[in-house]
Amino acid sequence: MLPKFDYHEPDNMRSALELMSSLKSNAKIIAGGTDILVNMKKGVISPKYLVSLGKMKELFVLEQRKKGIAIGSHVIISELAESGLLWKNFSVIAKAASVLGSPLIRNRATIGGNIVTARPAADLPPALMAVGAKVELKGKKGRREVSLDEFFLGPGKTVIRADEILTKIIINELPPFTGGDYMKLGHRKALEIAIVAVAARVTLDKPQGIIKNVRIILSAVAPQAIHAVSAEKVLINEKPTEKLIERAATLAMQDCSPITDIRGGAEYRKEIVKVLTKRTLLNAVKAVNRKKVKGER
Repeated sequence: MLPKFDYHEPDNMRSALELMSSLKSNAKIIAGGTDILVNMKKGVISPKYLVSLGKMKELFVLEQRKKGIAIGSHVIISELAESGLLWKNFSVIAKAASVLGSPLIRNRATIGGNIVTARPAADLPPALMAVGAKVELKGKKGRREVSLDEFFLGPGKTVIRADEILTKIIINELPPFTGGDYMKLGHRKALEIAIVAVAARVTLDKPQGIIKNVRIILSAVAPQAIHAVSAEKVLINEKPTEKLIERAATLAMQDCSPITDIRGGAEYRKEIVKVLTKRTLLNAVKAVNRKKVKGER
């Protein structure tokens, strides 16, 4: 059974911010409810108040901007997975969304919820980090933007304050000759928490050229999604040969410290990091050349 709580549904953002400011740590935002209601039933959390932002239309918008896109925090996962805009320009996000949970979960869960719960194996954070996403946080005293690289502090912990609301995700336009990929391994094909997941994004100076920028994000192998720093460094300003990518994948194993749990052993997870890092990097490089063939940027 759910613990007792009071439910609020403010009419506008100003009222919502006033409410969160007054209730502070006693309140939680509820969006799709796929995480928070489960945690409440388990007794993990027991907020006295749940605040719904369901009347805030601006939080349900996925829109293209002059130099990127903005995604409202209440956009559901299935919309991300089916977005032509994302598949064309930020396919790593669309791919991560398409393998999150089941169709029923994807039709309820929101991008903001998947971020703020700060689960080490969540699907969207590594993909969003791969493209350098930032989140907009609003409070009664103002707004701020925080890079997702700095947002997570550990399992279930983020920099968001008790009186703040995550309102949108902001992603700048990616440079030309950029490709990305996301892969995860689980015991099942659906409704599965990742044993290991890897998101990669590669930017070349030209097709078949050298790597000018790369991000490799490892998930479910640390308290939060992390960069494979050593692997990223070895790739910069180099031609992405299979031999070099193999070396980077080996270094990625050393950049993580997975634990052994019911879903997999630590050494097994390290081996899977190597496999998925190699595959995502190769796919990201191939994506650059496919775009060139199709006449895209």
